[in-house]
Amino acid sequence: MTGGEAESEADAGAALVRPAHLVLVGLPGAGKTTHGRHAARHMQRPFIDLDKRVAHLAGRSVPEIFRLEGEAAFRSRERLATAALSLEPASIVAPGGGWVLDPANVALVKPAATIIWLKVSPRVAVRRMGGRVGLRPLLAEGDPVARLEALLRQREARYATADAVIDTEVLDWQGVVSEIAALATPATGR
Repeated sequence: MTGGEAESEADAGAALVRPAHLVLVGLPGAGKTTHGRHAARHMQRPFIDLDKRVAHLAGRSVPEIFRLEGEAAFRSRERLATAALSLEPASIVAPGGGWVLDPANVALVKPAATIIWLKVSPRVAVRRMGGRVGLRPLLAEGDPVARLEALLRQREARYATADAVIDTEVLDWQGVVSEIAALATPATGR
């Protein structure tokens, strides 16, 4: 093999390298954004709120995207924002609660990323969201606890495929941050 061929192979391999993101999944109200920001600060990593990125790129809020374009359009935008993560340094990423339902999203960040399920019960999630619960498009109508219970039934099997689970009801925020940081093991470069 010539030097040029070796360089071409190395360049091709480098194109396949994905950043070792820590991706926090879970129900709305699980603390993906709150814990993610704390963990990013603690670990000195960038924090990416994927819903905010989608909203910024769309030029409208997530509720407006849902209302004007529908959930399918939002999910398509979400997938594009996920694909763009390959251009970012290793970060703490907080996607929306339904992100994990699209296998393409997971495939876009794997195998390098570590997916972490921040587990919370629907009742505790609603309590944590307080008056902001109505700002969540999928919780804006009806009983939010019942809606979250239904969402959990739909999503639990996908959440359970995460690389790790952190029960956010039994740990304070510092404990959750410590658990997240422990999953960024130097041995794997994550």
